[in-house]
Amino acid sequence: MNIEGIRVLDATLRDGGLVNDFFFGDEFVRALYKANIDAGVDYMEFGYRASRKQFDPKSFGKWKFTSDEDILKVIGEKDPRMKISVMVDVGRTDFKEDIGPKKNSPVDLFRVATYIDTIPEAIEMIGHINSMGYETTCNIMAVSRCTDEQIANALYALAATPVSAVYIVDSYGALYPKQTRKLTRLYHKILSPVGKDTGMHAHNNQQCAFANTLEAKDTGAKWLDVTAFGMGRGAGNCHSEALIAYLNGKRYHVEPLLKLVTDWMLPMKESGIVWGYNTSYMLTGLTNQHPRTAIAATKNNDTQYTEQLKFLSYQ
Repeated sequence: MNIEGIRVLDATLRDGGLVNDFFFGDEFVRALYKANIDAGVDYMEFGYRASRKQFDPKSFGKWKFTSDEDILKVIGEKDPRMKISVMVDVGRTDFKEDIGPKKNSPVDLFRVATYIDTIPEAIEMIGHINSMGYETTCNIMAVSRCTDEQIANALYALAATPVSAVYIVDSYGALYPKQTRKLTRLYHKILSPVGKDTGMHAHNNQQCAFANTLEAKDTGAKWLDVTAFGMGRGAGNCHSEALIAYLNGKRYHVEPLLKLVTDWMLPMKESGIVWGYNTSYMLTGLTNQHPRTAIAATKNNDTQYTEQLKFLSYQ
């Protein structure tokens, strides 16, 4: 299997933080960090660096804001075998104030998350962050709701920036492998000639997250997102242990992630934290809609799926 240029990024603290308001204990974060290193994961994302002016720090755990000091407190001396990532949302971060020079930070990569209509703002953020010495990538969210023309225009604009990669983000879990293949080819066609890679961030609403990640990889995507036991908003993401098992060999090793699932992820599930596939999430994926209605239905134990589909069909 050709894994040249592949970069696996673990987003458990960031996407998983959306289901527990980022209240992860330090012991778990250390265990996740060690498991990812031992498994050969290339990057680990330590949550968001969100604006403390917009979000109340009393309402969220520290990985909503992810300071350099919090990262170093947990990991101690940084292990050179794995890089560290943080995500910043367009319009939800004070990036000029809160992102200092790379030489003073354990963070290697900032991923800029944007919707299709805020690409200019994303480009401004990318330029500033790159000027501070960091790697940058861009995640175009809710891409399943965008036209090919919108996507192409965004990609041409981003191709002129310092980003290393641009991600296909299936925010609604609406994509099937055939659509993923088409999008990956479009991204690759525009980005590859200027030396930039395509990434894939999949959600599991229709149980296609793993399949879509493999389809993207086989069509040329190099940056692949995963989360431990699929922990992520709503239906969750591509499972770390599934992708690493698929890539298992000299560079990647699944056993540390299997132990993490046994020791940490299953007890977390049993404690009452809810994520993962169910029929309500399938329906929002099927209708290419934000999972907010499925999140509410899951919280309320609403299993009136026919009525949910009728409601979604008229949105």
